[in-house]
This record gives sequence, structure tokens and C-alpha cells, in this order.
Amino acid sequence: MDYRKFIEERIAEIRETVGDGVAINALSGGVDSAVVTAIGHRALGTQLKTFFVDNALMRAGEPEFVEKVFAEMNIPIEVVDAGKEFLAALRGLTDPEEKRQAITNTFYCDVFGRLVRETGAKYLLHGTILTDIEETTAGIKRQHNILSQLGIDPEKEYGYQVLEPLKTLRKDGVRKVAALLDLPDQLTSRIPFPGPALAARIVGEVTEDELTLVRQATAIVEDELADSGAFQYLAVLLQDRATGIRDQRREFGRIVAVRCIDSLDARTATPARLEWEVLERICRRITAIPGVNRCLYDLTPKPPATVEYI
Repeated sequence: MDYRKFIEERIAEIRETVGDGVAINALSGGVDSAVVTAIGHRALGTQLKTFFVDNALMRAGEPEFVEKVFAEMNIPIEVVDAGKEFLAALRGLTDPEEKRQAITNTFYCDVFGRLVRETGAKYLLHGTILTDIEETTAGIKRQHNILSQLGIDPEKEYGYQVLEPLKTLRKDGVRKVAALLDLPDQLTSRIPFPGPALAARIVGEVTEDELTLVRQATAIVEDELADSGAFQYLAVLLQDRATGIRDQRREFGRIVAVRCIDSLDARTATPARLEWEVLERICRRITAIPGVNRCLYDLTPKPPATVEYI
């Protein structure tokens, strides 16, 4: 594929579609949404209003990181604090699809519905890629950013049209486009991160306590495996508990699973063959988190597993 031509065509399409109107953009900090932001900014300039929705489900320091990186690129963004809304929507839910649906409704109807009314925008740019569409339409798991492919008319339901400039690309293609757009390496080479964020890495109900645990475990895994060369690595907080020992006393504690995979485009994946010393160090650090006394390494390829647990 001629990726330079792809960029030019997407810019032209966005300009023609939006015309002299206003569009809003959902920036998450991942490479997909970063590329859409850069393309949209080139196409529309000040006609594009970019928002980073802080849904309380992000990694530690994520809003500050995203603000800093895009400020350095002279692309203005606005951080929207919507954490209470998302946590309220997720309260009591344990079923994976119900959790994803709650995030979808809160994101598109409540948060961006409100932003659309405030800005007068008629279009939302979104970083949907081909793998998102395929997994959702195949019934494997619903990606929160899939709407029209499921027969949902966003203009009728939410009051705006959704534009998906990257919907024909997979992750490797998105990274090539990112490089041509001169996005910084800290965005271009960033590991994939799910749209439902850490809610996709908690098996069971999402609470502030669960988020604190999985956020700490995530920081450890990303620190230890940053130089691994793997396609993706993550920590998952399981619903089950296990008996352990802490301070010479019995502890019925939490279990964290670590996943590290090699892949090209996330359609298939194999577990990375990490050094035993690395795995032991990760285990020591994770089981030092208060309340966590088991750390497992997931050896399952995709298929039969998916990359994420939820």
C-alpha cells in the first residue's frame, strides 16, 4: 500500500465531508487515536476540537502524558474529567459484554453527546481499525468503538456522524502511517491499549480498589517489559482468590495474570518466551502489592485466547 497516498486521501475525504462545519475527536493516547488526531488536525485545523476523556480507567499518569506529547506537537487538546460517570455506569456489572456496553453508552451518548451539543459538531473522528471491526462482527468480543457495523446509526442515536479514517488498516499499517506523519516514537511504537482501558483487565466488577491494584500491576509489567520487543504486554486482575502467606499469617489474596505476546497485527499471537529471571522479578514485584499473593504467566496463544481477557 502507498501510505503517503492513503494519508492524502483521508485528509481530502475529511475536508470534503466536514466542509466548513466542526468535528470533534476522541483521543485516547494510543497509536490509532493519535494518528486520527494528526490526520484530522491536518485536514481541519481549528475546525477540529480534540478531547481526551479521563474515564478513571487509565494507566497511571496517562492524562498528563497525553497532554504533554500533543502540546509538543502544537495540537491543542482538552482533558474532560468523566471518571465518576464511567465508574457509576460500571457499578455492579460483571459480565464482559455488559461492561463494554456500559462504556460504549457512557462514552458516545453521555460524554460525547454533551460535547457535541456544546461545540455544535456534527462529526466525531474515531480510531477504529479493521481488527476492531472483524472481532466485533464475528461475535468474538465487542469493541466499544464499533457502531455502524452493528447496525447502530450514531446520527440517530447520538446526534452526530462517526468518521473512521483508519478502518481499512491493521495495527502494523497504522504504525507506518504514524511514522510518515512524524509522530514521536513514544506514540508510534506504543503498545496497544484497549478502548475500555483497565476495565478490560479486571475480571469481574470494576471498582476503585480493583483499579488501584491493576494499575499498580500494569506499571510493573510495562516497566519490566518495555525493552522486550514484544507486540503487547499487560497485567490482568482475576476474580478468583488464593490462599497465601503474608507476615506469617494466612492471606486469601488476589491473583494477577501477566500476558506478553508476539504478533504483527493482533489477528494471531504467540506468547513471548521471556527469560526466567525476568518472570521471577515481575512476580516478586507484583506479589509485593498489598493484597496480591499470586502471579501467573499466560502461555495461551491467539487463538484460542484473545489478547485481552474482557
